[in-house]
Amino acid sequence: MRIQAAILRDPAKPFVIEDVELDEPGLGEVLVRVVGAGMCHTDVLYRMFPELAMPMVFGHEGSGVVEAVGPGVTRVKPGDHVVMSYDSCGWCAQCLAGTPPYCDEFMARNVSGLRIDGTTGTTDLAGEQVAARWFGQSSFATHAIATERNVVAVDAALPLETLGPLGCGLQTGAGSVLIAMGVRPASSIAVFGTGAVGLAAVMAARVAGAAEIIAVDLHPARRELALELGATRAIDGADPDLAGAVGQVDYSFDTTGVPAVMSTAVGVLRPGGLCGLVGAGGGELTLQPELCAGRNVRYILEGEAVPQLFIPQLITLWEQGRFPFERLIRTYRLDQINDAERDSADGTTIKPVLLPGA
Repeated sequence: MRIQAAILRDPAKPFVIEDVELDEPGLGEVLVRVVGAGMCHTDVLYRMFPELAMPMVFGHEGSGVVEAVGPGVTRVKPGDHVVMSYDSCGWCAQCLAGTPPYCDEFMARNVSGLRIDGTTGTTDLAGEQVAARWFGQSSFATHAIATERNVVAVDAALPLETLGPLGCGLQTGAGSVLIAMGVRPASSIAVFGTGAVGLAAVMAARVAGAAEIIAVDLHPARRELALELGATRAIDGADPDLAGAVGQVDYSFDTTGVPAVMSTAVGVLRPGGLCGLVGAGGGELTLQPELCAGRNVRYILEGEAVPQLFIPQLITLWEQGRFPFERLIRTYRLDQINDAERDSADGTTIKPVLLPGA
């Protein structure tokens, strides 16, 4: 079928909107009409990696309506409303242990842009293959092919265009706090970087009952929003004595991926404390043995969440007013994708959401 998609043909150039041909869903696959698609840092980080298969359709926080299912699909049917998340195999030791973010095939299924067999199922009008399985979906398009494992059915009465970011960024921030790090009531946590992932962590820390929630960011508006969403203190990330300003905490959480900031996040831990890292960036992280004595550092993928379990929990918290993630969102038409990328990069918008049907 012919659809429209935002394609990145050159990592140094803007996205372009093109018509492409999308195959029908195959074994275990689901065709989704995309209603909303969050833009995450991961969708643009790979401009730094020209070795990726190009041209590519990115987008890995989609929500939409199932239009067709392939052979073997039993959990969803045409007409179902779904949120799309990351893909996993379902049968490796990590998947069977309930930690699918560490699936043996995670990289192949999520960051290659290809099916596990190396095909794409998508071509441009010249017949050239287009990589269109980014995180098992490539949702910067009017339609996406996902798998039964990476779609989560949701109530049709919910505002579907708002739910897409639950599939990755918000799941990562909240899951890291509530699942991977297991933040305890009455504890303290410092969150470094209050974009969408960091603010999800702030809201989740409040849900967890943390007594002190410290938000660290360079943007004054984001620090103010963090205070409104549950932070008890907000600190300018440019403070020359940042560690001193934060003090000692039980937990720290870095979303920046900046080695100097990650080192500070480890350094503010009390002995026995836990630092969660999720930021993807450049450079090497060097930790001094005396800095880590009695402290724990953990790199976390997808909040260690099982989407089919955790996304409904986040929706329940949102319905209760305890996870107001809609306050992070600004919407854009699909043909405004380059505006969305610019606004995300300069901090104007915390969580851009593309509306392919608008």
